[in-house]
Amino acid sequence: MRNKTLAGALAVLFLGMMAAAASAQEVTQADKDRALQYLETTKKNVLEATKGLSDAQWNFKPAPDRWSVAQVMEHIAAAEDYLLATTKEKVMTGPAGEPGRDAKKMDEAVLMMVPDRTHKAQAPEPLVPTNRFGSPEGSVRHFVEGRAATEDFLKSTAGLRDHVMDSPLGKLDGYEFVLFIAAHSERHTKQINEVKTDPTFPKK
Repeated sequence: MRNKTLAGALAVLFLGMMAAAASAQEVTQADKDRALQYLETTKKNVLEATKGLSDAQWNFKPAPDRWSVAQVMEHIAAAEDYLLATTKEKVMTGPAGEPGRDAKKMDEAVLMMVPDRTHKAQAPEPLVPTNRFGSPEGSVRHFVEGRAATEDFLKSTAGLRDHVMDSPLGKLDGYEFVLFIAAHSERHTKQINEVKTDPTFPKK
């Protein structure tokens, strides 16, 4: 009888520990607020970096193998769709993360590494600019719509820590993919500003 009581107590303790571990991995309202602020700030920076550009400025290329501001803007807008769809369709239906996964550490890795343009990356084929939105202004409009959809997903989705998927940074959960989306636009806003600071960038 005593052994059964001890076993029962251990089982309750174990389940309590599991519940505590699970709750520790939940996205808090503070986490959501932080990500929402980051989405808003990076959106504002994209819009400011592309505001009032002339056709010549939109289409200027610093070199034949480098993108124009128009091409970068299209890439940002297309990536917003692509990454959000990936998050909804693949990440949120993927496997659970490893027990004891340090989500906060991975959050910070996304925020630090994705915007870092000292490490160059090749855009995947689906995100190479093709003028799919018809004009730079079309790309901007599409980006704003896509960002609103990303923010709605963040606000309305539960269980953002429950599933993970492989990424260039390792396995990321749904919350980290939202951070990745914002960080990706920050990365390419820096690219836009690099183009604009080229010595031969048109004055108007």
